[in-house]
Amino acid sequence: MAAITLADLAIRYGCELRGDPDLEVSCVGTLDSAESGAISFLANSAYRAKLTSVKATAVILAEEDADDCPVACLVTPNPYAAYAAVATELYPARKPKPGVHPSVVCDPGTSIPASAEVGPGVVLGSKVQLGERTYIGPNTVIGDNVSVGDDGWLAANVSIASGTRIGKRCLLHSGAVVGSDGFGIAQSDSGWIKVPQVGGVAIGDDFEMGANSTIDRGAIEDTCIGDDVKLDNMVQIAHNVIIGDHTAFAALAGVGGSAKIGARCMIGGQAGVLGHLEVCDDVFIHAHSLVTKGIREPGTYSSAWGVEEASKWRRLVGHFKRLEVIAEKIKAFQKTLKDIKK
Repeated sequence: MAAITLADLAIRYGCELRGDPDLEVSCVGTLDSAESGAISFLANSAYRAKLTSVKATAVILAEEDADDCPVACLVTPNPYAAYAAVATELYPARKPKPGVHPSVVCDPGTSIPASAEVGPGVVLGSKVQLGERTYIGPNTVIGDNVSVGDDGWLAANVSIASGTRIGKRCLLHSGAVVGSDGFGIAQSDSGWIKVPQVGGVAIGDDFEMGANSTIDRGAIEDTCIGDDVKLDNMVQIAHNVIIGDHTAFAALAGVGGSAKIGARCMIGGQAGVLGHLEVCDDVFIHAHSLVTKGIREPGTYSSAWGVEEASKWRRLVGHFKRLEVIAEKIKAFQKTLKDIKK
């Protein structure tokens, strides 16, 4: 990793530099462990006390924390975003090494750009369109009539089913599955009948999908994912879901079929949205929450109880189970009061 001066970083990322502009950093580190030559960050003022013992060459932080920093600092309104940009520069992603491994199985109707890298064991179906500088990792399987935009990165063991369209600069981690059948079954007197899933999946630009996450193909029309959408590991997106731009899902979150999630939403870990519901733009849903009705107003929503000590939890459950009895007593009491007033 090449060293970068603080002056260069301040200019590139619009930060105010407090300290020696000629100081250089070549790596990142936490406030607790960073040594000389490293740059760290403080994004939450609750951890400001950690600055007193910091050994990093510089820290990226907000204006309100700058006076407590004993080393050089880059001051910015959004320290975490600035840190992300600096870390990306210090640890640049590997670029594709153009070439096709001899073990690749490729349909004659598919052409591979000279700038792409296709790893060992890859299978490419008919009429696949790979963008320039695309990386396809080992043992990834891409079905017929799939398009992947420029600068896409599909890690090892990714599965892309037929009829999927993926935009530019998209990153899919190992085990991701896009375009598998949605859970379409019809009940009959003799048992379940599978409903053919004939739609596809359309994904915008700058999308990222975590390990072992899944997006189902549409039942009739496409499942649609907007630009700059981020899915953590083990996220499930069901058939015909629509997700707006810049929305992010934490691990183990799930969305039921035909639900619509707006733009700039954040869905916490293990949260769920039932099918056919609509969540408007700019909604934050806490972890473990279950959305059982549509959300029409931006804001923060929760539905789960936090952890409690076991004996207290049992008491709370007991109180909860008695609520119906208490409610009936209140109704009876209110009726008695009305009769008395008469």
